[in-house]
Amino acid sequence: MRSVFALSLLAASSTAFALEPANIWIVVNKNVPESRQVANHYIAKRGVPKDQVIELDLPKGEDISRADYDTKVVPPIRVALQEKKDAAKVLLTTYGVPLRVGGTPPNAEEQKELNLIRPDLNMARKELSELEKKDREMKILDPARAEVYRRIVNRLQFRERSLSHPESQACMDSELMLLWWPKYRFTGFAWPTLIPMERWVANPLNFQASDTYRKSRPPVMMTSRLDGPSVEIALRLIDDAIAVEAKGLVGDVVIDSRGIPLNPKTDPSGTGYGGYDESMREAAKLLETAGMKVTLDTKDAVLPPGSAKNVAIYCGWYSHANFVDCCEYVQGAVAWHLASSEAVTLRNKDSKVWCPNLLKKGVCATLGPVGEPYTVGFPKPAEFFGFLATGEYTLVEAYSRTVLMCSWMTVLVGDPLYNPFKKNAKLKSVDVLPSPKRPTP
Repeated sequence: MRSVFALSLLAASSTAFALEPANIWIVVNKNVPESRQVANHYIAKRGVPKDQVIELDLPKGEDISRADYDTKVVPPIRVALQEKKDAAKVLLTTYGVPLRVGGTPPNAEEQKELNLIRPDLNMARKELSELEKKDREMKILDPARAEVYRRIVNRLQFRERSLSHPESQACMDSELMLLWWPKYRFTGFAWPTLIPMERWVANPLNFQASDTYRKSRPPVMMTSRLDGPSVEIALRLIDDAIAVEAKGLVGDVVIDSRGIPLNPKTDPSGTGYGGYDESMREAAKLLETAGMKVTLDTKDAVLPPGSAKNVAIYCGWYSHANFVDCCEYVQGAVAWHLASSEAVTLRNKDSKVWCPNLLKKGVCATLGPVGEPYTVGFPKPAEFFGFLATGEYTLVEAYSRTVLMCSWMTVLVGDPLYNPFKKNAKLKSVDVLPSPKRPTP
């Protein structure tokens, strides 16, 4: 897991609306019969109009190439939604729909330039390495010459990155949030100013995004997924959500932080390890203040197996790609583990990553990354669980309000309409503040 600063978002409150079944469009892989089975079950249980299913001709695995995504996914979905663009708020992907979109390969012109600059880059790296080696071993350094090579290396590395698109892969659902965006990203506030598609885009739906930023961008879709190690689990996510909504989610909270302090000087945006660990601690305090029974662990080691029962909310870290069966979950539980690879697969029953194993253990909703997300790939725990506990927002709304990036790595698994605290709200929206809290100047 790597840490990186988030793009700046100016605080502003986005307007909530009542999300309804008519706002949801279901994406199905016509080559996987179980995909349509999940869609039909959701329609029957949630009352989504039957004509709001989009069948696509997709690969059966969890990966899709960027070329296939650009031709087999985006155009048919745009056509299907064009006449109901304003009403279509959520894209719900189902079991059998690919999970991850491959990166953008260099085109012919980019590859030609890469072939030209890489020998120069390798030579500059070698020269700089030899100069630094002499300095270490013989205390002989030519500062001016070393600086020249550093600048050459930095310039060529930057150009190589721009041409090779090394981090243009993404979770398919996160990519679909930008369904209505052109293939090239907007920069600044002027739509005509474009940069090549690369890495992430700051999420305009985030509750801290400014009105100026939000209004200067095309519409953004909310996305969620009904998926898991088996079609039976995908179907259960629907049934459990409806059953728990009728009475309200009841159970305990387990927050497994690591005791990492927040240093505002080195992590002013709160998006590093200390910022996320502090947000876990703030989530514990917020939910405890709301009257829930909370267990907060601040030791670096992950909670051992069998640590807690009757768990309704779990958030912890950091056991990378190594699920630990630390909790027993109540029906309707919402749980996720902050680590780099916890949703690289959802359907591999033998995988040790957290998301499929949490689903196997009965969790109703989870989230995780399909590839290296950096810390900013995750919502802040205090924000996500805080908004969910208000009962004012469904699962997909709470996620969309708090995830920082679109076109990036994180997938939300669960019924988008699931509102576990609608009948027994614990908080109000005004109680949920940007996390971690910034020190008063």
